[in-house]
Amino acid sequence: MNLYKKLYRIYRTYKRFRDFIKREFFLLNGKHTDKKKVTSLIKKLYPYQTQKKLIRVGLDDDGGYLLPNDLKDLQVCFSAGVGSESNFDLECSNYGMTLFLADNSVSKPTFNSLPPNPYHFLKKHIGLTNNADFITLDEWVNSSGVSKQEDLLLKMDIEGAEYDVLNHCSDELMTRVRIFVVEIHDLYRLWREDFFHNAERMFDKILKTHACVHIHPNNYDIIYSRNGIPIPITAEFTFLRRDRIDLDLKNHQTKFPHDLDFDNCPDIKHITVPKNWYSNE
Repeated sequence: MNLYKKLYRIYRTYKRFRDFIKREFFLLNGKHTDKKKVTSLIKKLYPYQTQKKLIRVGLDDDGGYLLPNDLKDLQVCFSAGVGSESNFDLECSNYGMTLFLADNSVSKPTFNSLPPNPYHFLKKHIGLTNNADFITLDEWVNSSGVSKQEDLLLKMDIEGAEYDVLNHCSDELMTRVRIFVVEIHDLYRLWREDFFHNAERMFDKILKTHACVHIHPNNYDIIYSRNGIPIPITAEFTFLRRDRIDLDLKNHQTKFPHDLDFDNCPDIKHITVPKNWYSNE
């Protein structure tokens, strides 16, 4: 094992111990959520099978996502949280989409090659207000000049801000989003009642217009078990707008991981979706 791998493993051990202390301290300082409520919310998120085959967009590691193959005539991608690489966005551009990217933590997006279609980068975080550093999701989309008749692909990885951002975005905006892929963070916090209510409100808002079609845990974090219920701490969720689904939403996905799923980090222990997140058997 080379020095880099040894140092990385030491760092990962330290981080997991630090995160353990952080989790337990958070859960000690608040009223715990009833187990039945957590179980009920998980069941709402069981991924459905649809007539749209899942395809992979982006790299075969962190930054790649599974989307339903419903990209025909989808001309616009809004990507909130660009990070250190933008290969998902580049591939969306290869599909013919105009890109709108926002992230205040980087000076510009990083592509492996120049996107073939136009892209617009905004150096701001997506948040709850409009100022020099933040912009709301509605203001970002509405100020883009994109027609309100245009379907959108929305990708979001905003490091835990997704709960408040989505709870404060308009229903009108959500109905414009055909495909929504979002990395949800800190799901272990569902066990604290005040956080649970905020998270349930967010998921209910999404599920009013969309159905979950895929879940993929991020193996940079772990599966956290409490009260006999395993929860991936961080997971990528893919949602498809309900009017794009021909089935009557009775058939759930039963095979995990999907053949196109890859670990976010190949050098860390593999994890997959716990069975209680897609089946009550």
